[in-house]
Amino acid sequence: MTIDFEFQNDHEFRKLLMRSSNVDLTVLALELARDGQPDLDFDHTLNWISRRADEVRSHLTRARNDRAMLRELSKCLYGTHGLHGDKEAFHRSESSYINRVIETGVGIPISLSLVYVAVAQNAGVELEGVAAPMHFLSRLETIEGPLFVDAFHQGEVLNYDECCSWLESLSGLDSEQIESALEPAKPRDIVIRMLNNLKAVQVKQECWEQAWHVQRRLSALHPGSFDQRRDLALVALKSNRPGLAIDLLEGCLKSCTALDRPILQAHLLVAEKVLAGMN
Repeated sequence: MTIDFEFQNDHEFRKLLMRSSNVDLTVLALELARDGQPDLDFDHTLNWISRRADEVRSHLTRARNDRAMLRELSKCLYGTHGLHGDKEAFHRSESSYINRVIETGVGIPISLSLVYVAVAQNAGVELEGVAAPMHFLSRLETIEGPLFVDAFHQGEVLNYDECCSWLESLSGLDSEQIESALEPAKPRDIVIRMLNNLKAVQVKQECWEQAWHVQRRLSALHPGSFDQRRDLALVALKSNRPGLAIDLLEGCLKSCTALDRPILQAHLLVAEKVLAGMN
């Protein structure tokens, strides 16, 4: 049996697989969200972002400096439209879907930041995502140094020193480790982080059909990874795809470690029994 790694309906994700630098991260995030919402209308979200960009743009002329400009962005998205972080959001898949973040007003750092970045860039502000340790932020280059926006905490604006100090206390890492992680993140790294967040939630909650779509994407992004292929096999079994699970498990057994072998063999027996019961 074969697995569809073509993603014919996901044009931006296909660009990512082909290592293209011209990726529309907003549309790509919606492609991921469509895995859990097959009837998702992209236009609704894209139009909302466009309208918020118009609102922000109308207020930028009164901003005296770059920090004030970012505060205008936060006033719009948090102050007027109520986008904010919530600890409970980390336990819900929908909090990673930017359309649901917009609809509910609640998200996790990475999904909220992507909305901020999308609105800012539509308004002509070159905000970029930053995959900081234990927290996702966005970054704007200015003459006086970079400024960071924490979309999870009411759109707070931080300068470089403030951001480093806060992340040191949050993560326990030293300043050198923090500084190296504050550069703008590549779309591929952002998407992998989003998928890993979704995978963790869906596996914990045993949402296996959704986890299958997530793991298929992770496997496509890491074609040489044994761990991703192994996880794809296990999720295939859990999501009632025993035939695929057998093929994948048999492939994994050809290159697995001695530690993995008994676990994989046990799952292979289960997959074979499930498949036999279906015939």
